[in-house]
Amino acid sequence: MYKGYRYRIYPDTEQKQALAKAFGCCRWYWNYSLDLCQKTYLKTGKGLSRGAIQGFLPRLKKEYPWLSDAYSQCLQVVALNLSRAYQNFFDKRAKLPRFKSKHGRQSMSYPANVTFEGDYIKLNRKIGKIYCRRHRDFEGTIKTVTISKNSDGKYYASVLVDDGLDLPETSTEGKAIGIDLGLTHFAITSDGSKFDNPRHLAKHQRNLKRKQQKLSRQQKGSNTRQKARKLVAKVHSKISRCREDFLHKLSRKIVNENQVIAVENLNVKGMVRNHNLAKAISDCGWGMFCTMLKYKAENEGKIYIEVDRFFPSSKTCHVCLNRVGNLPLDMRNWTCEHCKTSHDRDINASINIRNEALRILSLGTSDTANGGSVRRLGGKISCLLDATPNEIGSPNYNL
Repeated sequence: MYKGYRYRIYPDTEQKQALAKAFGCCRWYWNYSLDLCQKTYLKTGKGLSRGAIQGFLPRLKKEYPWLSDAYSQCLQVVALNLSRAYQNFFDKRAKLPRFKSKHGRQSMSYPANVTFEGDYIKLNRKIGKIYCRRHRDFEGTIKTVTISKNSDGKYYASVLVDDGLDLPETSTEGKAIGIDLGLTHFAITSDGSKFDNPRHLAKHQRNLKRKQQKLSRQQKGSNTRQKARKLVAKVHSKISRCREDFLHKLSRKIVNENQVIAVENLNVKGMVRNHNLAKAISDCGWGMFCTMLKYKAENEGKIYIEVDRFFPSSKTCHVCLNRVGNLPLDMRNWTCEHCKTSHDRDINASINIRNEALRILSLGTSDTANGGSVRRLGGKISCLLDATPNEIGSPNYNL
């Protein structure tokens, strides 16, 4: 089983210069290879394989001797990453690879010959040992080590480790919980708990605005502009780290207390098209939160399941399965017309998400939940309500 560990590293002045040269070599080789792939495709209609890209390295090192400033295997990984980027594009998992800039985040990967010696990480001989803040240890074989520099000037080492263990077997025995994600409250669970949205961006908005205004007044290309740009990057880094800390703690709490975790498969990309809510939705980090829930649950043998986004969780009464026709967003509480049950909109949605996930697990299929290719006037909806038997004595019985 592969696990990742991220450590803060503190290179000295000479090591920073050596890392900058290595970053530049890897970045130049990526841009050169990407440009060559694009030109080859325009001429022949075919791309270049990983082996073909790596085959240009010996000639390029003779033509550009400064390429030797980077570790040879780091350049080999560049070709691997470029071929994977194209593969992800053709599989519609990512966008088309783009050229890299010297501004922003820089990174390079070491596939081998990296060791830890106490509080130091040892790279190639040109860089040497770098002090590393090892806040936790790991057990296993090191597969790759990625050295990165963020826009705020901080350096990190991301270590991919194979511990030799298999994923534990999953089981449904235990507590099940449904989670409805929102804006006023970040997460609402089926047991009635509500976790407030920290609104990290709003807390630092005033400081960020002041730093951005100062940056816009500086002359382009000046040293003062570079200093102001770094100050803006530090504010963004602070916001990002606060968000990750909150999401890690909340996801760990939910995974520790539950066996089956159900969430709704939200279309975040489509939701941010609403310009009134785009900033608030992006600040929540719903996608990152679901990713954390998923890998943490899998590592402990627990079940993470996503319910289809077209399932009417908010409009359906979890008691009698009656569905209302219209439920505007400003209506946070509503009463079922059939069973007269008063519902909190978010808690009712989380209960329906939990019940739908348990139904999917019991049947072993979600075909009737996501509607398949069925399309109606209101778009794709769930077929669960239509499958409810209309019998005498049923709450849905109509004379």
